[in-house]
Amino acid sequence: MICKAAIEAFRQIETPFYYYDMELLHATLRECSMQAAKHGFMVHYAIKANDDPRVVEAVRSHGFGVDCVSGGEVEIALEAGFEPSKIVFAGVGKTDAEITLALKAGIGCFNVESIPELEVINQIAGGLGVTAPVCIRVNPDIDAHTHKYITTGLAENKFGISAWAFEELVAALRAAHNVRLKGLHLHIGSQITIMEPFALECKRALEIVARFREAGFDITDLNLGGGLGVDYEAPVANPIPPFAEWFGTVAANLPVAPGQTVHFEPGRALVAQCGSLVSRVVFVKNGKDRNFVILDAGMNDLIRPALYGAHHAVENLTPHEGQCRYDVVGPICESSDTWGEDLQLPGTARGDLFAIHSAGAYGQVMAMRYNQRPFAKAYYSDEIIK
Repeated sequence: MICKAAIEAFRQIETPFYYYDMELLHATLRECSMQAAKHGFMVHYAIKANDDPRVVEAVRSHGFGVDCVSGGEVEIALEAGFEPSKIVFAGVGKTDAEITLALKAGIGCFNVESIPELEVINQIAGGLGVTAPVCIRVNPDIDAHTHKYITTGLAENKFGISAWAFEELVAALRAAHNVRLKGLHLHIGSQITIMEPFALECKRALEIVARFREAGFDITDLNLGGGLGVDYEAPVANPIPPFAEWFGTVAANLPVAPGQTVHFEPGRALVAQCGSLVSRVVFVKNGKDRNFVILDAGMNDLIRPALYGAHHAVENLTPHEGQCRYDVVGPICESSDTWGEDLQLPGTARGDLFAIHSAGAYGQVMAMRYNQRPFAKAYYSDEIIK
């Protein structure tokens, strides 16, 4: 819930803007860290979710590592002061320059997504006279029952190496003398709100580990990726995701061998609920059959609804009596620039402040200048609430 003091401060700020509840962010990070520590798990923050400097610094302050998917993200992590040994680098299209950057920095591990990538890393590492630590990303072929755009673990997805290529992979690993295999990486998708897919992921991981060990490889690192979802429907009632249930499910289904470490890569679960996109009503347009609330925040600021059909809770922060049904839309010249249809809201007027909740993940970081609109600025609770 956005407090009254914050809403009063909002009245003096040009909209749209991103607002981060830093108290909630730190509470979420503490809960995740505490629950992971109970089982000896290592957590890397998926920085693609939000690379805002204040957010990243908060994550670093709680001792997390970082999961990166580009050289630019590796650079951000290094500049933010993360230990290189806690940085893992995934992504299906790592360029030679990105691989070189990461090797020179001495990152903890490459999550290798294809045999050609393994061969290129081996070649570049040899040229630099170093040994590259790698985990092989294996496609587990598990349906996480989430949106097709954020499913990553099915056989037809572009991510990871499928089981049918195992023998070729083993041959490539044995020929890669400048690579050190640390372990395996699995990831089944994002915004997963039931535990059954994670339990199945554990079962599949054990099967894959056994196969690698039969081939003579020691698996010390087992990275299960991220994927834990958040409550987009009721973010105020459920601001912190069920980390205890997530880690507990894995602990109950994945016996850890001596000397083995289990890793996780949450992004959305750590930062989504602490962020809101705050906007003003530009116009209220009353029609014969539909009423429209037109905000000054659009898909250029938060693309998820237009891109995925994603739902974000919308709240009028300005108190009014009465209720009315509205379509809440943005200013962009695209029909997909819509925040919600036929929403029951308080009676709304020009100038009212609105909050689009759960915007801390894949919001500000995916913003663009479409229609030549400026980027929304970021504000933080510990700075604007005195």
